[in-house]
Amino acid sequence: MRFFTRTALLLVFTTEFTVAQGLGNGVSDRTPQIRSTAGNFLSRLAGPYRAKEVSPVNFQNSSRIFDLIRAGQLYLSLEDAIALALENNLDIELERFLPKIADTDLLRARGGGLLRGLSLLVNEAPPGIGGPNGPLLTNLTAGSTPTPLVNTNFSDIALISQQQNNLSVTGAIPLSNGPVIPQYDPILSGLVTGQHLSTPEFSPALVGSNWLAQNGVNATAGLNVGFSPGTQLGVTFDNSLASTNATRYTYNPFVTSSLGFTITQPLLQGFGASLNKRYIRIARNSQRVADLVFRQQVMDTVAGIARLYTDLVSLNEDVKVKQEAVLLAERLSEDNRNKVEQGTQAPIELTRANAALAASRQGLITAEGLVRQQELIVKTAITRGGLANPQLLTSRVIPTDPLPVPDQEPEQALPNLLGQALEKRPDLAGAGIQVENSEISLKGSLNALKPQVNLVGIVQNGGLAGDLNPLAGTPIGSVNPGGYGTALGQVFRRDFPSYSIGVQLALPVRNRVAQADAVRDELEVRQTQVRRQQLEDQVRLEVADADESLRQARAAYEASVEARRLQEQSVVVADQTFAVGLSTNLVVIQYQNFLAQARSTEVASKGAYLKAKIALQRATGTVLDENHVGIDEAYRGNVTRPPSAIPPATK
Repeated sequence: MRFFTRTALLLVFTTEFTVAQGLGNGVSDRTPQIRSTAGNFLSRLAGPYRAKEVSPVNFQNSSRIFDLIRAGQLYLSLEDAIALALENNLDIELERFLPKIADTDLLRARGGGLLRGLSLLVNEAPPGIGGPNGPLLTNLTAGSTPTPLVNTNFSDIALISQQQNNLSVTGAIPLSNGPVIPQYDPILSGLVTGQHLSTPEFSPALVGSNWLAQNGVNATAGLNVGFSPGTQLGVTFDNSLASTNATRYTYNPFVTSSLGFTITQPLLQGFGASLNKRYIRIARNSQRVADLVFRQQVMDTVAGIARLYTDLVSLNEDVKVKQEAVLLAERLSEDNRNKVEQGTQAPIELTRANAALAASRQGLITAEGLVRQQELIVKTAITRGGLANPQLLTSRVIPTDPLPVPDQEPEQALPNLLGQALEKRPDLAGAGIQVENSEISLKGSLNALKPQVNLVGIVQNGGLAGDLNPLAGTPIGSVNPGGYGTALGQVFRRDFPSYSIGVQLALPVRNRVAQADAVRDELEVRQTQVRRQQLEDQVRLEVADADESLRQARAAYEASVEARRLQEQSVVVADQTFAVGLSTNLVVIQYQNFLAQARSTEVASKGAYLKAKIALQRATGTVLDENHVGIDEAYRGNVTRPPSAIPPATK
């Protein structure tokens, strides 16, 4: 099944550039266009000998992103982030060219050429900063990130570690080419020559002179074309006009003409339409593979954007947790200050409270810095040109989707999830097609083992006419005085036919090269089958692992919610006992830190759960359905639905 609609191959090369505007967001069609040969008849006639012009890449961002900016803030929902990625992400843009490249391979195969192949690499979205960490509740620290306070390897995390996945299962070395494919595109050839020949003659009786002088013009035209059974047809049309000083030639000047056909038909090696159309079949399959690779790229990008957006939401929620921790620490510090001034508490208690406040503020600074770094990564992933636009560079991203956790996890049996993955995963479907292509190619390798036995037939008709030479005397037999028309009449009346038929044999005595190629290619086909099975096993493992990770993430999230609730109660009790003098300042600080950690753990657990859900959707191949992404819209780079996050009006 083709996953998006494309123009038929012959129409692709006759399609004019289009500037069709998208609905609702002013996005041009991102589909690569190939301009046809326009103009008069002569221009179209010269079209096959001119390179088609490919439309340039549009590096402008879609207007959707500017519609979402108000007062220096980019209001972004998850749906809008995905829509912007479909319109602007350069990983998707890169793969938009692959189906067109596959079309050129099919065109090449239809002309009798070898295939150039496709790159099956897909890019994953950058991992980003990641969500907030969840510290253990026994850690006496106000921060939720036990890593260094300042992220010093931002570039490594954001960009350099971006991964590429190779969806090829056929190996790096292609199979042998097998027997030569017929040249399906006819080749016309022509040669026109003028010449003067002067040669001494050892017997004047032959030509009537001691030397022979000849002047002539020769024009030859040829046609060579191949057909799917392996048949090769050669047509030669030869015409000569000559004059001479010979006195014994019957005609002077004279014209000769001949029309010949040579047909070569393989009987063993290279015989059969199925064999000689193998590259066309492979190229058609490669078109399907290109569609699947594009779909896989869209899936990986959508899953990556959803993951980056989830982390951004989690990091923002962690900032709120840090802000609450700062407020608690400020309130405790202020209370201690009042008690120290009243003389009811030792000054050391104020020092402890201020130290806890400083630690809380440091945690807030770190959390805010991580949010800003994550915003830069998100903006790079949903735009083209990165941060070159000053408006995008300085805008702050405001996520508008809270990404809630459902009260109950829907039950999904693992066998059903595995069935979904085997049905919907584009990489697995593409691997199956690649195995089929390798088996088709193997038939050519096996056919190359056969001897070359060709049936060759030649048919030729000739003609001769000219002016009678009065010096030659009375001609013997019938004569055909006249010009070029007379000679052509003789050719097409078949007055002077010639025929020949024969068998051409080429028999390699040991045939070791063909044997080695055939065995190696069959071994490589077996390797391809193994790689495809490995991929299927990997898909099953990914689904099972993602399903188990989702269960664990759900349990961890529910446990973190309960832990946060209990820590809130503990802080209330600690404040009450401290207020009546039954507890110490250090105990209150400890419980406040425990509460901050519990809240950060809850935020981290929530983000981990949501990302585990995204991972399961990607593993089962349902991520596009879950996010309502149409592959046609992705291929055009034109999402028709309006923005869902409507920014507030600027006052």
